[in-house]
Amino acid sequence: MKRLLLLFAICTSTALAGELKPIPEKPAPALALPRLDGGQARLDALRGSVVLVNFWAVWCPPCRKEMPSMARLTKEMEARPFTILAVNAGDSPDDVRAFLKQMPVNFPILMDTEGTTLKPWQVFAFPTSYVVDRRGRLRLGLFGSIEWDDAETIAKLEALLREK
Repeated sequence: MKRLLLLFAICTSTALAGELKPIPEKPAPALALPRLDGGQARLDALRGSVVLVNFWAVWCPPCRKEMPSMARLTKEMEARPFTILAVNAGDSPDDVRAFLKQMPVNFPILMDTEGTTLKPWQVFAFPTSYVVDRRGRLRLGLFGSIEWDDAETIAKLEALLREK
């Protein structure tokens, strides 16, 4: 697993900002993981909400860069049925807690210490993000980091929120 993570680090260390784009619509893979703060999070329990699923690691510079904008997005969307599930892949809970002391967030951190969700979610580099619609279907995707609270991105998320 450590070698795989090293490869991710090499591949993503120079990742540039991307664009959140439509992807072929299909059911989102299952996602049920322990939360860093206790308990478990399940994607299927969030049906009816738009969910940003973000795969990241503490050693990933683009991941670190986009975290503050994800926190701002959470605040911007707090009155709407929207949530972020940030899936940390491969780091220890202690390493994640140390990172969060430097960069606190206001959204759930899920722990995938063995990287078991990477293959079903087709995560090949960090950060990788998907937006799941209210029906539990993948709708938008992104490899790389962006400013999650920019007007264009918020407009795409709000369009999904308006769908029944």
